[in-house]
Amino acid sequence: MAEFQVRMITVAGMLIISVGPCMAYQISGNVALKGVTHQSVDLLNGNTAFKAVDGNRAASLSNDTCTNITAKSNPWWRVTLQKPYQIVMVSITNQGDCCADRISGAEIRVGNSLVDDGNQNQVVASVYSMLPGKTQKFKFSPMEGQYVNVRLPGADRILTLCEVEVYAVSEDMVALIESEQINVAPNGRATQSSVNRGSTACLSLAQNAIDGNRQYDLLKGSCTQTDTESNPWWRVDLMKTYTIASVALTNRGDCCSEQLNGVVIHIGDSLESEGRANPVCVKVSFIPAGGTGTFRCHGAFQGRYVTLALPGENRTLSLCEVEVFGIPTE
Repeated sequence: MAEFQVRMITVAGMLIISVGPCMAYQISGNVALKGVTHQSVDLLNGNTAFKAVDGNRAASLSNDTCTNITAKSNPWWRVTLQKPYQIVMVSITNQGDCCADRISGAEIRVGNSLVDDGNQNQVVASVYSMLPGKTQKFKFSPMEGQYVNVRLPGADRILTLCEVEVYAVSEDMVALIESEQINVAPNGRATQSSVNRGSTACLSLAQNAIDGNRQYDLLKGSCTQTDTESNPWWRVDLMKTYTIASVALTNRGDCCSEQLNGVVIHIGDSLESEGRANPVCVKVSFIPAGGTGTFRCHGAFQGRYVTLALPGENRTLSLCEVEVFGIPTE
C-alpha cells in the first residue's frame, strides 16, 4: 500500500484536506469563532481571552485584538467549542510588534476534559518558534474535543495570542483516515536492552519483532527475547514522526506468555531513558499465548519512537511481533 499522507490545501478560498493522491474533502470553517473563551487569571490586564477568537489576525497589542497574560507560572488560554469536534488543525497568530519568542514552548491541547481547566488533555502539537506577526498552522490526526487549550509551561512566562483558529473534519473523514492507517514498523530499526544469552541468542534479535511475521514460536526465528534483568525494554525507531492511533503486540505461544504481562507502551520523540520518558499510550495487562492484542492510545499520539518497557526485577521481555498503525506527521 502506498504511504498515506494528510495535506491541507486551499482551493478557491476553501480549506481542503487531501487524503492520498485521489481523494479530497473540505474541512470546517473556523469553529473557534463561536466558542466561549477563558484564560489564566490576570489581575493586571483582566480577561482578554475573547480577543483571540474575534476573527482578526492583526498582530499588534495596540490594535486591541490580542490576548495578553502577564508574567506567571504556566499561563494558559482556552476556547470551549459549541460541541465536540474531530479537530485536525489549529492555527495561531503570533504577536508582531515585539517579543515573538514568548510563544516558544507553548502546548496545544485538545480533549473533552476540564480537569485542571483543560490542561490535562492530550498535547496535539507544540510551538517551537514563530516569526513575529505570522500565522502558523499546526496539523495533526483527527482528535475529538470540545476544549482547545494553549498552555505555556514554565515560571514567569507571558502568553500573548493574537488569533487562534480551530478546524475540524466530519466523522466520515475520520473513518477514512483510520481505515487508511498502515503498519509503519517494518521500515524502522529495532533495538532492545539485551539479548538472551542462552542457546537461542541468535534467534532473539530485536529486529525479529518487526519482520511482518506473527509466528509465535521463538525457535522459528521470528521473535525476540531479552536476558533476565531489571526493567528490560524494546524499542523501534520509525525514522520519522508519525501520528499513531494503535499498537498491536503478538505474544509468544510456545511458552512464557506471562513474560509480556505489565508491559508499558511509550510513544514520543525523546530518547531520554531509552524512550521510557515518553508519554504512555497504554499498559498491557494480558495477551493470550500466541495471541495478538491491539491497543488504542487514549487520543492520537505523535512520535518517532515506540518503546515497550517491562518494569520490575528479574524480568524477561519476549515479543513475536510489534505493529504500529499511524500516518506520517507533516
